[in-house]
Amino acid sequence: MQSKRYSPDLTPSWKKQRPAPEVPADPDLVVEEVTSGFCGAVIRCEKTAQGPTVTLEDRFGKHRVFPMEPRGFLLEGRVVTLVRPQGRPAATVPARTASGSLAVPGARARVARAGRIYVEGRHDAELVERVWGDDLRIEGVVVEYLEGIDDLPAIVRGFAPGPDARLGVLVDHLVPGSKESRIAAGVTGEHALVVGHPYIDIWEAVKPSSVGIAAWPSVPHGQDWKTGVCRALGWPENTGAAWQRILSCVRSYKDLEPALLGRVEELIDFVTAGGAA
Repeated sequence: MQSKRYSPDLTPSWKKQRPAPEVPADPDLVVEEVTSGFCGAVIRCEKTAQGPTVTLEDRFGKHRVFPMEPRGFLLEGRVVTLVRPQGRPAATVPARTASGSLAVPGARARVARAGRIYVEGRHDAELVERVWGDDLRIEGVVVEYLEGIDDLPAIVRGFAPGPDARLGVLVDHLVPGSKESRIAAGVTGEHALVVGHPYIDIWEAVKPSSVGIAAWPSVPHGQDWKTGVCRALGWPENTGAAWQRILSCVRSYKDLEPALLGRVEELIDFVTAGGAA
């Protein structure tokens, strides 16, 4: 009499996980690691003694290495298994803007939105244009600059923010208890957002390593900060020329401190959520 053969795996079929689709880890593929929630673009794959790994880069330029384990990543919300792209032609890495966003070849500037972003100071406006200019033109967001935060209440009253005309404002050195924080609190509302970075001046938001210095110098209280920086670094005491020197060192978001990156991205998201152009 012939006996029945049983599979050694006695797990009911309804309890078994379906195999996740395998996706080649091509350069610039954006995925999320399921355990940590880290989201980034594929930079490279490597073969190690412990198994293949993938390196991801997030929007702030931070790199993390993860093992390419089964069902280890999310792609557009779906669980997938990343595999090395062996035997595949080299992928063309999509061009990116200076902010790290995917470039849109041939895209025309959008008609300007009613919403605006104001930044405190001409240097601040030039830096935002250098890094986010391409993105802002596609989104139709115009950036203007404040000569000083004391002018902000009058600007907000004249602008009259609304659902289809949101106002975002970036100010320097916004710290609790300061005059700047009180003015910001007085004008912030449902359709107006004021955010600030922790730096004394926008110069400090540029990474020292990008400028070729070890650190931004400490300037004694009561002394003009920009002039003091020039003196400490042995630069000519021409702050306009010094700023052009600093700005020329900024090629992308990787040259800026994360504390500034997050604030500008927050303002862009806020203004572009406020209706169509």
